[in-house]
Amino acid sequence: MEEEKDVFYVVRKGDVVGIYKSLRDCQAQVGSSVCNPSVSVFKGYGLAKDAEDYLVSHGIKDAAFSIHATDVQPDLFGKLVPCPFQQPAFSEGKALNKDSSPKSSRGVLGSMGVMGSTSISINPQKQHPKWDNRVETKVMSSSCSSCILEFDGASKGNPGPAGAGAVLRAEDGSMVCLLREGLGTATNNVAEYRAVILGLKHALRKGFKHIRVRGDSNLVVMQIKGLWKIKSQNVADLCKEAKELKNKFLSFQIEHVLREFNSEADTQANLAVNLKDGQIEEDCSRT
Repeated sequence: MEEEKDVFYVVRKGDVVGIYKSLRDCQAQVGSSVCNPSVSVFKGYGLAKDAEDYLVSHGIKDAAFSIHATDVQPDLFGKLVPCPFQQPAFSEGKALNKDSSPKSSRGVLGSMGVMGSTSISINPQKQHPKWDNRVETKVMSSSCSSCILEFDGASKGNPGPAGAGAVLRAEDGSMVCLLREGLGTATNNVAEYRAVILGLKHALRKGFKHIRVRGDSNLVVMQIKGLWKIKSQNVADLCKEAKELKNKFLSFQIEHVLREFNSEADTQANLAVNLKDGQIEEDCSRT
């Protein structure tokens, strides 16, 4: 099916909002798993330049965007149309409901009530697309395919003996794996990059499709988002590798946190300083 001009699709799933430029990408996001939470799909036309700029400011630059629901500004996407997903009708281009009156993103996404800082719920009084019973059990879940990565690097001398540390958690915060890698002699910035690369590689090996990354290196966060320039070629190569790994996830978010909220990754990084260059240790609680 030929794509309509300037169309985009907004998918709300759990606490992640995805913005897609094609039916194929949208379908891949919506219908490939057996877990909850449920999904709402909406359709819009002509994603505004200021909306794209806003997404870029969150480190989202590819055609398929993703953003945490709590970061979505009211009216960010303008007028949206409910777009119930049904297989195989969706892939045949029958995604629109007959009741397709336009709704603003304030009315659609703004109806999410924030519960705490990471989860959301829908007001039951609001009208939302109804799902075919055959599809209800096939909706992808962020809870069974999402993870949280905490990373940190350590360098005793900058440059000096260095180590990379990473903590991989399930979406509910439970521990999946503690990771350490010895780096030989390296700078702190290199150690930070090696830490995030270590964690991203392991998350992919574990089969996670959605990831939220946290670290106390503002330089790494801002450079991966594309907001800060890179002067060192060595760091540029590491940033390129991190971005290539980032693009293998269906959704990716990265944010800076204060050092006191990154203590476990810091512990792993300092332990890694004592490892041989290239030596990796893993303490995993589950497969």
